[in-house]
Order: sequence, then C-alpha cells, then structure tokens
Amino acid sequence: MKSKAYIEQLLAERILLLDGGMGTMVQRYGLTEEDYRGERFAEWPTAVKGCNDLLVLTRPEVIAEIHDAYYRSGADIVSTCSFNANAVSMADYGLQEYVAELNRAA
Repeated sequence: MKSKAYIEQLLAERILLLDGGMGTMVQRYGLTEEDYRGERFAEWPTAVKGCNDLLVLTRPEVIAEIHDAYYRSGADIVSTCSFNANAVSMADYGLQEYVAELNRAA
C-alpha cells in the first residue's frame, strides 16, 4: 500500500499524532559551534551554530535520537529536519550549494 493511501486509511480510523518542534529538541543537546561544524565543515568561514538542518550531515545521530524520542512518545508521523533547507535560508551561512544534499540526507 502506498504511503498516502495508508495514511488515509489510518485517518479514517483514528487521529494521528505528529511530532513536535525539532529546534527545541536540538536546543536540549546544548550543541557547540564545533558540534554543528563536525569534521566536514571545521574550517567553514562563517559560524553555523543554529543551522539545525546542517546537523543531518554533521551530527545525524542527534537527529535520529530526536526522531526516535518522538516515536517513543507516541508520534505516528515524524517530519524531516529540513525546515530551513532552502537556498534563501542556507545563504545566511554560505551553505546554499548544499541544499539538495541536506534535503536528501534529511
């Protein structure tokens, strides 16, 4: 069964629960600039702390833990960590060339 049909079937039976805010969950980790950069962006010329979408490349285990926490809490649907993974938002960090990769990884 395709995803859309499956979700429609479930919605006919009950209310589905979505996950919550990704940003607030990321904040709980108290990540540093170095955490956001990882090895790959260690020498990046601009600060990237706060660019949560970048964590799908530099700290994917953090994003996976957050998704798992939402599932354990009863969420039926968990969204990707790609809220700002677009060229306009990523330009703030000079990362616009990574938009496609960020979205694939998310």
